[in-house]
Amino acid sequence: MINVLMVGIGGAFGAIARYLAGKISYEGDFPLITFFVNLTGCILIGFVAAFAFKKGINSNFLLFLKTGFLGGFTTFSTFSLEAVLLFQNKHYLEGGLYVVLSALFCILGVILGQYLAFIICKN
Repeated sequence: MINVLMVGIGGAFGAIARYLAGKISYEGDFPLITFFVNLTGCILIGFVAAFAFKKGINSNFLLFLKTGFLGGFTTFSTFSLEAVLLFQNKHYLEGGLYVVLSALFCILGVILGQYLAFIICKN
């Protein structure tokens, strides 16, 4: 039960941080804030994962940070860590497929979701 609480509390803080980052004013066309959030999340999850491997971190706190906070802040960080781990473990084909298929199918998933919403909301 403590695992669920750690993930939930961390996720709440991560989601709040993501929301506040989205409130930063920016006028350009490039999604700079989302890019910054994703990049920051990737840097943080890389740091946390490496630090935990080298020095050790309490497993509950690790759940709070990685799955909770960073999962609530951006799931892109988890995707990026998983891709890097595949490459580091010499699973090049799997890593490449994971990156390409994730980008392709997730974008197609957004398009499909939009299409379904338009169909449902048509009337």
